[in-house]
Amino acid sequence: MRCPYCQGESAVIDTRELDNGDTIRRRRRCKYCERRFTTYERAESVNVTIVKKNGDREPYDREKMMRGLRVATYKRPIPAESLEALVADVEADLIAYDAPEVPSTVIGEAVMARLRDIDEVAYIRFASVYRSFSDLGKLREAVEELFDSETPR
Repeated sequence: MRCPYCQGESAVIDTRELDNGDTIRRRRRCKYCERRFTTYERAESVNVTIVKKNGDREPYDREKMMRGLRVATYKRPIPAESLEALVADVEADLIAYDAPEVPSTVIGEAVMARLRDIDEVAYIRFASVYRSFSDLGKLREAVEELFDSETPR
């Protein structure tokens, strides 16, 4: 691995597993300038093409999903680890789907099902974009559906 400061060779000085072994964090030290830096390694496990509602196709992008979740959960008390776990679960579903192309609806529904359990406000935010609510009536239906499905506490 090249040093981001001087482009020299680096050596690993510490390695730790994160996220139940899904990610590896390595502390490195440059052999020339002796500066330290951190790298993260994650196995590229999802290699599918997403078929969008309009028929367009694009490669799966983990970061795109994370951006959408960050927008939906903005200013909500949801730890980043919960979002990472949600994305990891959806990616596991994609791998289990076992097809080279996956409809975007499969991903959207999987995200919404998990997000609903994490935070209802974030669920409604995500659903409003994903389902493209055209008017307040559609939004009301989604909120009423959420209330109807709640178990008594």
